Formats: sequence, structure tokens, C-alpha cells
Amino acid sequence: MKAVTWQGKRDVRVDDVPDARITEPTDAVIRVTTTAICGSDLHLYEPLAPFMTPGDIMGHETMGVVEEVGAQVGGLTAGDRVVVPFQICCGECFMCGQGLHTQCETTQVRDYGMGAALYGYTKLYGQVPGGQAEYLRVRQAQFAPIKVPADGPDERYIYLSDVLPTAWQAVEYAGVPDGGSLVVLGLGPIGDMACRIALHRGHRVIGVDPVPERRARVAERGADVLDADAGNDLPGVIREMTDGRGPDSVIDAVGLEAHGSPVAGFAQKIAGMLPGSVAEPMMQKAGIDRLAALKQAIEIVRRGGTISISGVYGGMADPLPMLTLFDKQIQLRMGQANVRRWSDEIMKLLTDDDPLGVEGFHTHRRPLDQAPQAYEAFQAKTDGTVKVLLSP
Repeated sequence: MKAVTWQGKRDVRVDDVPDARITEPTDAVIRVTTTAICGSDLHLYEPLAPFMTPGDIMGHETMGVVEEVGAQVGGLTAGDRVVVPFQICCGECFMCGQGLHTQCETTQVRDYGMGAALYGYTKLYGQVPGGQAEYLRVRQAQFAPIKVPADGPDERYIYLSDVLPTAWQAVEYAGVPDGGSLVVLGLGPIGDMACRIALHRGHRVIGVDPVPERRARVAERGADVLDADAGNDLPGVIREMTDGRGPDSVIDAVGLEAHGSPVAGFAQKIAGMLPGSVAEPMMQKAGIDRLAALKQAIEIVRRGGTISISGVYGGMADPLPMLTLFDKQIQLRMGQANVRRWSDEIMKLLTDDDPLGVEGFHTHRRPLDQAPQAYEAFQAKTDGTVKVLLSP
């Protein structure tokens, strides 16, 4: 079968790989009908390259049609249409029972001290072949896949795999009070969708991003927008817009690739050039994140407010302004999205009325064999690229 494989820093290719097949009784195999490139895939494209191995299959946003199921998979049959959550979870362990599916005790990657295994996402998360392929072996298929109606375009449901639950959890964790205000830093796919969800709930939303096309998308939905690179005192401008005290909540939807930290940026580049045996411990134990967005969130949020982090961070020794966090009595919430915790609630909004605008959310759809060009455009933020769907 054809699949998008990682071959090196900024080097992904479409190659022939072994066919996906059932190897455990809890497996299923699906024929992929739509898969997507996620903003966090760009971390693999460059800063997290030391945790990748040439030939790794990319992708963790996938949906398709069930081809075959294992002996212990109930509730699914060949021909069912499903969305596959990006994390692999059993639904039966203590953590899954708490709604913390990203901490699933059945699939935790204990060799690296990490949470649940993820599709297509580095050694840290199990090095599980991803879904940017013609077929996908779905693990823990007795619980994880989300059955969706047979009608309606893939664009209506594909975002249940990651974008919708990640943005939903980001807004939930932000704890915006009724009639409150929310600043979203970074208007890529997650930040954009978080704005849509918060606006749907009636919150005042201020979106911040340096890319004009991204600001325009959010402004069309009713948010106020600001240019992150305008050279203004951004926290001061936002305070003026929020009664002089700052917003109730801030979502950091940027993560480790934020601009504004030359030292961390240099560390990321150096790590990307080192052999894996040297770069891995450096990335795990050093402060290699660009923390500009998070530090900005700490400065922007009002005293007693909440910061919700959905952007991915990877360093273990990043310096944080703990005095400011403590003095301002800021609450922090973060983590990978627990997809199945939110999926039933989100499904109610995936109607013909489409209140979140999911069917028009993607900016590009390309055949699978054009994935390398799509990655390049997404990473460079050219051609208005915000969300790319791939058709195997």
C-alpha cells in the first residue's frame, strides 16, 4: 500500500509499505477515505526529528471504512464508517474510566515514561504506523473508533479525530465564565476551531496570529483579531480591550514552534543535526521549547485567570516565570485531548446546519501522492494553507 513516510528533517515521501493487517484480536483494518495533516505533524517535520526513524508512517487524523475486524472487536462490522481518534485507548482501565484516555494504562509508552500511544507520532508515543496511508491497522478497535453516519461528506466528521476534541478541550480547560473573554494565541487549525467553539458558546473572542489569512478566517466568524507581529504592546492593547485587566482566559495554541526565542530555536536546529542517540536525551532533558507564546499568555491573562495549553511542548527543563504565575494566581490546564470524552457531545453539532463550519474548514484537499508538497506549504504558511486533507 502507499503511505506518507518520514525520511529526515523536512523530508517526507510517499512510498510503498507493507499492507496493514490484523495482528491482535482487538484490531481492525480500515480503508482510509480521508486523512489530514495536523499542525503537530510539523513538529515531526522539523523540531522533533530526533525521535523519528526513517520509514515511519505519518498521520494521526484519519477516517475510513472498516474492511476487517478482529475476533474481540464487537460493535464494528465490515462496511462501517468510522473516525479514528489520534490516541490509542482501551476504554476499560482506570485512566480511561476517569475520562483521561490520553493516559490509557493499556497503551502507555512506559519505555519513555509517556502516556497513551498515538498514531504516527514518534518513539515517545509508541512509533505506531499512522494514517496517512491507503489502509490503517486500528488498535483497540473494540472501543476507540467513532462510528459516524453513512451519509454526509468526510469533511463533516474527519475533525473528530483530533481538531474538534482538541479545540473543545482547550475551551473547556480555559474555564471562560458566562459572558467572559478569551484570547486565543495562534490561529492554525486548533486555534481557529477553538475560536469557533468559544464564539458558538457566546464568549467574546480575541484571536492573535501573524498570518493575515488566518486572522481573516477567524474574523469572518465574529472574533476580534490582532496581528502578533504588529510591533505593538500586545498585552497592553488586549488590556485596553478588556476593561484594563486582561481577558478571563487565554488559550496557547502555538506550542514549541513559537517565534521569539533565538536560543531555543538554535537548540532545536542543533538537535536536528545531531545523531539520534545524542539528540534524544538533549530534547528530553533540556529546555528546548520556544516559550514566547506561553510567556505572552502569562502576561496577557488577568489576575486569577486561566491559561489552557493545547500547543505541544517537548522540553523537560524549560524556564517558567514562576513568581508571576504565583503572584497573579493563574490556573494552568493542559494536555493531549481525551477524544472519546468529548466526541458524543461534539457529534450533536455535526448537523446539516454546521454551526462550527466544519465542511468548509479545510483550505486544501490533495491526493495522497502530493503530501510532500502539502507539508512544505503548510510549514511555510504559503498559499493560504491552514488545513490540508489528503485523499488516498
